[in-house]
Parts: sequence; C-alpha cells; structure tokens
Amino acid sequence: MKINVLFSPVSVDELYFTGKTSVVIDALRATTTIITALESGAKEIIPVGTVEFAVKVSGGMFGWQTLLGGERNTKKIEGFALGNSPLEYSAEIVNGKTVVLYTTNGTKAITKAKFSSKLFIGAFLNITALAKHLALLNRDLEIICSGRSNNFSMEDSICAGKLISEIEKVNEDLILSDSAKASQALNKSFGKSILKMLKDTEHGKLLIENGFEEDIVSCSKLNSSNSIPFFNGQAIKLLPDSVESSQSGLEAKTN
Repeated sequence: MKINVLFSPVSVDELYFTGKTSVVIDALRATTTIITALESGAKEIIPVGTVEFAVKVSGGMFGWQTLLGGERNTKKIEGFALGNSPLEYSAEIVNGKTVVLYTTNGTKAITKAKFSSKLFIGAFLNITALAKHLALLNRDLEIICSGRSNNFSMEDSICAGKLISEIEKVNEDLILSDSAKASQALNKSFGKSILKMLKDTEHGKLLIENGFEEDIVSCSKLNSSNSIPFFNGQAIKLLPDSVESSQSGLEAKTN
C-alpha cells in the first residue's frame, strides 16, 4: 500500500486523481464541519468551488430543504444561512437538509479531487475509524491537505501524519513517499497536544482573533467520531455501516 501526501491540491490537476483512492483533510475547519453536519442529520453536503456556483446550485433546489453554508477568510458569507463553524451545524438546524458548502480551502480541495474512484473526508475527529477502513481497503492512497490559500498548512499536514500512523497500526506493509514521511515526522514532533498545536498555527491564531476559539476546541477532539464521509461525485454522505464493517474485517484479518 503506497501512501502519498499532497501539501496543497494546487500542485496537481484534476485528472491526476482519476481512479485513485483519496482523502481530503481541512482540519480547521471544513472537514470537521462536514463530519459534524452529517452526524447532526444533514441529508448530504454538496461541496462547491465558488460562491457563485453555491448560489446557483442552491437556487435549483427546494429552498426549505437546502441551506447555504460557507466562509471567506473565516467569516460567514453575506446572504448565507451558515458559516464554517462546526458549532453552527446542530441537529435543530441541519437535520434532513441538504447543505451546499463553500469554504476558502476545503471544498475547493474536494472538488479538485472529484475524479477519484474513492474519495473520503478526514479530520482529527475520525482518524482511527478512517484509518481502519483505508487499511482494510489496502489501496494506494493520496492524502490531500487543503492547505491555506494554496500554501502549506501545519495542521493539515500533522493530521495526515497521524492518519498514516494509524493506518500503519493495522497494515504494516506501507510504502511512504517523502511527503508522507515528512507528515509523520511533523506529527511526532508537534502532534502530542492537538489543541495546543492548532492554537499555535497561523490559521488557529487567525480564528482566535476572529472569535472562533471554541471551533478550535471542536476541531481538536481526537477520535470523537466513528463516521466516514465519502464524496460520490455529487454529494458527501456518510459511508453506511463503515465502522462496523471495518471492525468485522479487521477481526477476520487478525484471527
């Protein structure tokens, strides 16, 4: 099983992902928000690459069943119902709804990787559940760090390293690219206290300055979720019974 990490999706074109198994990570905050929204009962998340397309897509749906969510530079977009704070996506608000989501980095990375044959969503919240599922798939893997404005992001890279280390606990036969090894090294050096690390990053400091410190706490909760969101080319949904099937497969493999 070969694993490669892309520190920013800008380094490759869309066709690079054709037929690949991929994971998109945007630890602060998009992938955390996606997991939270789906666990709160959202029907699906439709990721989009531009604000204009978000408005266009939502306009073609039944308004009462659709919510526009998103941010530019941490702030909720004018006219949108929701921003990019996981705390906003409660069951009372999103249950049964389709959420059309645009974010500065995360949804752009997801749409960039749309030609992947399998495309999963990862964050600190679901690291172990996702790692078990990927290890049992035993397919070569591209981990895409959403980055920050097309640049390197410490939090996404550390999250990628932690995911690789968790996969390694189940499948020791890994071949790691240089970037994958670098992500693991970053995780070993800076990943012991996730909350402290997130607060110390450039993005974390910006979020604190803009009043989103509680979001950082939410994003730091390691393994608080067993959910595995996947993108089917049109929308992000939860993988049915993903955790149970992964656990059963793991037991069969180790017995």
